[in-house]
Amino acid sequence: MEEKKILLPEVTLKSGHKMPLIGFGTAAIPLPPHDELTSIFIDGFEVGYRHFDTAATYGTEEPLGQAISKALELGFIKNRDEVFITSKLWCTDAHPDLVLPALRTTLQKLRLEYVDLYLIHFPVRLKPQVGGSVNLNTLVTKEDVIPFDIKGTWEAMEECNRLGLAKSIGVSNYGIKKLTQLLENATIPPAVNQVEMSPSWQQGKLREFCMRKGIHVSAWSPLGAYKAVWGSNAVMENPILKEIAHSRQKSVAQIALRWIYEQGATAIVKSFNKERMKQNLEIFDWELSQEESQKFSHIPQRRMFNGEKYVSEYGPYKSLEELWDGDP
Repeated sequence: MEEKKILLPEVTLKSGHKMPLIGFGTAAIPLPPHDELTSIFIDGFEVGYRHFDTAATYGTEEPLGQAISKALELGFIKNRDEVFITSKLWCTDAHPDLVLPALRTTLQKLRLEYVDLYLIHFPVRLKPQVGGSVNLNTLVTKEDVIPFDIKGTWEAMEECNRLGLAKSIGVSNYGIKKLTQLLENATIPPAVNQVEMSPSWQQGKLREFCMRKGIHVSAWSPLGAYKAVWGSNAVMENPILKEIAHSRQKSVAQIALRWIYEQGATAIVKSFNKERMKQNLEIFDWELSQEESQKFSHIPQRRMFNGEKYVSEYGPYKSLEELWDGDP
């Protein structure tokens, strides 16, 4: 297994830092207890993952921080530099003056001096939360959605980068118009745009735009969040993918993840099962044929997460088209 760990491919981001091209996703509903999560993440380190993706709203920063300490103690990793940690700024903290304090809280929970990548989770600002924790189940009312300061929030992200608290900075769930607006004002361009991307939502136009601008695309829910409460079976039960998987003697997940890798994107894949964790890493020593790749163009396309809760007469997005820059 040691050899596989060494061979995990990396991409050099526009910031100059390297990022492993497959990441371990940590979002889960319902959330297991912290000690269970820590144990799961340690399994991830043991099988070879070196890129872990968390967020303030996932509730997994603390158990991940504990797992990093334990992985160092157990010798699965030799030092902090061997790990790539991504976290994200939640919408209730997407106010210029709250960005830096939010990142400091994240670092405290992770027990780290810096994150490798810090992302604006959504191009959405919610009223600040007074007391209590925010998580993926937190109810969002239409009145909570207020105008988003794309320029001011990004300037605060740049400050996090200049202070060395985030080695690279980027965004998540940004469409072409919002990226264009951000790039017009940015001193430090976003290194990454993390978006929903899978064989059943391929994001061709957005990926092409990001490639031209030197923004690396990272794919969340690359397997359609199968069997999760908010997921879809559009990837794992797709007959085209099943047929390719059967003929190649691979899992459907491996076929989907290999396709994402061949598109030049990073897959953030979540499995808390140790055997599937291993399988999801076994995608780098084979490739899809041209004929197999062409079959992906026949897969029906549908966005899994539509973000309807962020559409509000009070906020900046009056329709889903406005939220997703005309690509609903």
